Amino acid sequence: MAAIKDPENTLIVETSKGNVTIELRPDLAPKHVERIKQLAREKFYDGIPFHRVIEGFMAQTGCPDGRGTGSSKHPNLPAEFNAEPHVRGICSMARSSMPNSANSQFFIVFDDAKFLDRQYTVWGKVIDGMEAVDQLARGEPPRSPDKMISVRVAADVA
Repeated sequence: MAAIKDPENTLIVETSKGNVTIELRPDLAPKHVERIKQLAREKFYDGIPFHRVIEGFMAQTGCPDGRGTGSSKHPNLPAEFNAEPHVRGICSMARSSMPNSANSQFFIVFDDAKFLDRQYTVWGKVIDGMEAVDQLARGEPPRSPDKMISVRVAADVA
């Protein structure tokens, strides 16, 4: 397991394929990090499937409907596009064609996806558990989707 430097800015995601540890980056996207932590603390993400998993690209989750159409009860976020490149392990917010439409959905990048740079808000990076992400069932949606069993801020885990 990776060493956790800042428990308040680390997310522990238990998936049906294993645990994933994500280092949050409030220096890049403070409002997005705040939202991710808020939703984790509300247990919003618990049980939500990875509804869009594309080989060589990314795994997307965070839709309460499991279809990519839903969001949380909170308002959409203003874009916090940054220069962090979309490379393996990067966590970034999903959105519609409207730049300020990110809410609860996010994706984890499998391989370089630099064509997304400065168009989607990077808010974190997987520091442990990419092998679990690599094992997620593929599809749009997968026939039998994997899920986030629980998502917790490391500071809240005893």
